[in-house]
Amino acid sequence: MIELKDILYKVAIDAVVGNTVLTINKIEFDSRKIEENDVFVAIRGSVSDGHDFIEKAIARGAKVIVCEELPNVKIDNITYIVAENTQSALAIMASNFYENPSENLKLVGVTGTNGKTTIATLLYQLFKKAGFKVGLLSTVKIWVDVKEYKATHTTPDSLTINRYLKEMNEAGVEYCFMEVSSHGIHQKRTEGLEFTGGIFTNLSHDHLDYHNTFKEYRDVKKTFFDELSSNAFALTNRDDKNGAFMLQNTKAKPYGYALKSYADFRGQILENNLEGLLLKLNDHEVWTKLIGSFNAYNLLAIFGTAELLGLETLETLRLLSDLKSVSGRFQYLISGQHITAIVDYAHTPDALKNVLETINDIRTNNETLITVVGCGGDRDKMKRPVMGNVAARLSNKVIFTSDNPRTENPEQIIEDIEKGVEPQDYKKTLSITDRKQAIKTACQLAEKDDIILIAGKGHETYQEINGERFDFNDFEIVKEELKKLNK
Repeated sequence: MIELKDILYKVAIDAVVGNTVLTINKIEFDSRKIEENDVFVAIRGSVSDGHDFIEKAIARGAKVIVCEELPNVKIDNITYIVAENTQSALAIMASNFYENPSENLKLVGVTGTNGKTTIATLLYQLFKKAGFKVGLLSTVKIWVDVKEYKATHTTPDSLTINRYLKEMNEAGVEYCFMEVSSHGIHQKRTEGLEFTGGIFTNLSHDHLDYHNTFKEYRDVKKTFFDELSSNAFALTNRDDKNGAFMLQNTKAKPYGYALKSYADFRGQILENNLEGLLLKLNDHEVWTKLIGSFNAYNLLAIFGTAELLGLETLETLRLLSDLKSVSGRFQYLISGQHITAIVDYAHTPDALKNVLETINDIRTNNETLITVVGCGGDRDKMKRPVMGNVAARLSNKVIFTSDNPRTENPEQIIEDIEKGVEPQDYKKTLSITDRKQAIKTACQLAEKDDIILIAGKGHETYQEINGERFDFNDFEIVKEELKKLNK
């Protein structure tokens, strides 16, 4: 139990109706979870409006309603608080409710289109190996030191974030690395958190179903850096033209990393093959198990962050050489027939291009590159033809298939993808709606030393069709199909 006035600290309030001197149980924004003496925060969402559920919340026992607009009928003994923005209010209240746990951590947020999961997860790995208690909030997993939880969103809701951060405080966690999505920033989920630093990876075509324009998407990302304090650092990719833009108006100390430009943390690829990368990082050579130029950028960001957080340089380099790839991020196996299968989460044109270019760079002979790829349903339709163009242009053979069609017709999604294929690349393409059959066909087409890329779903262990999730794991399926070929 906590005093209402204590959770309202720093919340932008327009009006109060009723008594504020009372004790509350907890905060909820889902009316179905309300219990006696709870605070209900009415959030305007893209699907439903929490203001429509105020009466239901009160019937379930809510004693305080936080809203942007007072209901026409107000009920006696209920306290109504009108906030400028209830998403912002929820985030600040959540932080206050859990005693501002981010202030007791070195919390680093990672944002950008690609690389967030890899950088956050590998930073968790590195600091764990360095002997610290560490937390991770990512798309793939949530870790509170050595305790693992299932992740459901790239950036969880603000109540969930603060609950995990509070648990990290109780577990003695010192560092926490967190993916920060554009949705999370726009919906104020990270407001009220005290970040020690922010990392910007890159910006390319994604989420335009939500943000409408690339400019809006870019500007939302920038607000994360605008809100960093003067005690924080802002580390951005100088080779991305948006890296400098992110630093405009930030109060944080600015730093950069790059392979091609002058930066505080400079990198050079000396060797790049299926065994790993030999890099020069600020005049230090290091061999890593990760593959590809996109991972060179990820490793540079990790190196820079470790330096800024005070790790000793030689220790950081030693730990970098021991890092392992993240599940579903350029995860590969080599079959008994010497066929290489790679599973990667690449679900944007830029990410797919990076992965395909990396594979083409490390191919030594005339191996055939077979790509299996699709696009998610109920998401940004503009990127579909671009994905088709990239896949067909940079592969020897392509099989267009389903990703997570959700409520859309998968065949229509494939047709949208095919529109981007250039006439000279038509003969390279096949369309197989069933994803498992598409993977099986790719394995049957492959010969000794060929390479199969299965892109789009990466670490996901399900396929979402018409509101249902079915067990589906790209890596396990390709492993099984290649095993059959060995018999």
